[in-house]
Amino acid sequence: MRASLLIGIKQLETREVATPKIVDDSDVLVRIKTVGVCGSDIHYYTTGRIGSQVVRFPFIIGHETSGIVEETGKKVTRVIPGQRVAIDPAVSCGHCDQCKCGRENTCRALRFMGAPGQLDGCLCEYIVITEKSCYPLVQSMAFEQATIAEPLAIGVYSVERSPLMASSNVAVLGVGPIGMCVFSALRTKSIGKVYVTDKIEERLAFSKQLNPAWSGNPDRSNIAVEISKREPLLLDIVYECSGDPAAISQAVELLKPGGTLVIVGITETDEISFPIHELRRKELTILNIRRQSHCTQKAIDMIAQHPIIADSMITHRFRLEEAALAFDLVANRSDGVMKAMISIE
Repeated sequence: MRASLLIGIKQLETREVATPKIVDDSDVLVRIKTVGVCGSDIHYYTTGRIGSQVVRFPFIIGHETSGIVEETGKKVTRVIPGQRVAIDPAVSCGHCDQCKCGRENTCRALRFMGAPGQLDGCLCEYIVITEKSCYPLVQSMAFEQATIAEPLAIGVYSVERSPLMASSNVAVLGVGPIGMCVFSALRTKSIGKVYVTDKIEERLAFSKQLNPAWSGNPDRSNIAVEISKREPLLLDIVYECSGDPAAISQAVELLKPGGTLVIVGITETDEISFPIHELRRKELTILNIRRQSHCTQKAIDMIAQHPIIADSMITHRFRLEEAALAFDLVANRSDGVMKAMISIE
């Protein structure tokens, strides 16, 4: 089969590799149709690592995907050949203490598609994945829409875990794909005002389709001053989705006493600092988000009800042989890119 292999820093090359085969009775062979380029993929592309997860080249990256079931193991009942599916890229063990208490996303033996030392990615023609990672789709849902279900599930999970109330005023710092997924999930709730920030003007313009109370660029405005003018008591919840350490400090400044900082973005550094005295005096809660748990179907259902969530987010399209162009575009945040989608035909 064809696969786009990461062979070095900022080096993707399409090669012929062995097609994976079903090994376990619960395995499913899926023919990949579309792959979304995610920010975590970009970390591997530009630096070769995320924290302790270091790529050994060559390696297939990618984890946002959908496709068609080609073959199933003997005990598979969830899907059948010919069925269209969205893929949850996380494979949990189902037996550890974390899985037993409903925290599959922090499974002790978690394996994730496109993560070094865990599972090969999906930037290829075929993958083999366990049946519980396969989510059947209605025939009317496009593969591109289904692929957006993976990042949208993170947005749904982030909002579900946060202590939202009807009066909550919140901010989303960074309205790239994950930030927009959080914003989209927020728009399904009855809450107060939503403020958004980003350093890329095209993303701020894009976010206006969801009608934020105010949007601003931290390179051009004093975000804390501007929001505090509008919210003198400050905000109940701030979702940090940019991965920029400076935004962490900004979030602490924006939160009212007793507020909650929800860390969704992934930083490129191994350590970050907090304004600890302000954090302590305000008695703020810090909530870390580790991907998602039990939200894939909810994201699929949300897209089925509101397909514009997915359709509007996809701004650029590429073929498998053009994967390097897609990754460079996203890495450089060029041409107003929101979500780049790679088609595999």
